[in-house]
Amino acid sequence: MKIQGKMFIWLSVFILAMAVVYGVWSKEPAGTTALFLAFGLCIMVGYYLAFTARRVDAGAQDNEHAEVSDDAGEVGFFSPHSWQPLSLAVGGALAFMGVVFGWWLLYFSAPVILVGLFGWVFEYYHGENRTQ
Repeated sequence: MKIQGKMFIWLSVFILAMAVVYGVWSKEPAGTTALFLAFGLCIMVGYYLAFTARRVDAGAQDNEHAEVSDDAGEVGFFSPHSWQPLSLAVGGALAFMGVVFGWWLLYFSAPVILVGLFGWVFEYYHGENRTQ
């Protein structure tokens, strides 16, 4: 994670320089603001990765002489199937259509979004005292 942190910090330095040059040269506020916001996002991600890298074990990506097989293993658990993203997509589409056609459409989209959100968060939750 050290390498990724350094990459984002150096990217944020570059974006900051470009934001200053762009702001002085173009005198256009929207692009200048967007570049300064991109700088803020890069510095946050870079700081988080650098901060976390000091507290976790060094990974294979931090070793110059590491092999590809050194980073092999289980990455994590990924759900094989889930209907919750579809519910969130339908609710989000309804919510954005509410901006176009009328705010009353949000009354129909909010429950769909909440059902999808709670369903996704608690998809694999079976209770604390459940026996097998």
